[in-house]
Amino acid sequence: MNLIKKLAATAIFTASLIFTGCGQAQIGSVDVDKVMAEAPRVKTLLAEAESKVKEAEQKFEQDSANKDNMTEEEFAKVQMDFQRKLEGINQAYATQIRNRMDVVIEEISREKNIDVVINNPKEERMIFHGAIDVTDEVIKKMQ
Repeated sequence: MNLIKKLAATAIFTASLIFTGCGQAQIGSVDVDKVMAEAPRVKTLLAEAESKVKEAEQKFEQDSANKDNMTEEEFAKVQMDFQRKLEGINQAYATQIRNRMDVVIEEISREKNIDVVINNPKEERMIFHGAIDVTDEVIKKMQ
């Protein structure tokens, strides 16, 4: 999986050099893991999601409390509804976070005339020098 990420990043980097002229592209990097851990807006959204998950769990517990009085099909439906609810919550909040991060990264890219921004996590550095690290700016703007 890591190899695939590195190959994709290399392909994006190479394509950006071809389209913008060799050596003239501005490359940005962001540590998405750090943004997810430190950005205030992400923390707020994750707390909201956790609250929704707890509500769904309580409803599931209530609905499945009468398990002995349900057929296997009815209980399977309760479980499936719970799984769908969890997936919906996860997808909705992940989309909100991703969309907000995309908007912030795009704003910063325009401000700094950056052509490409690559996820460059601390544990798996692909670009060591020559890139503009915008991680802290993304965290600040994710209020």
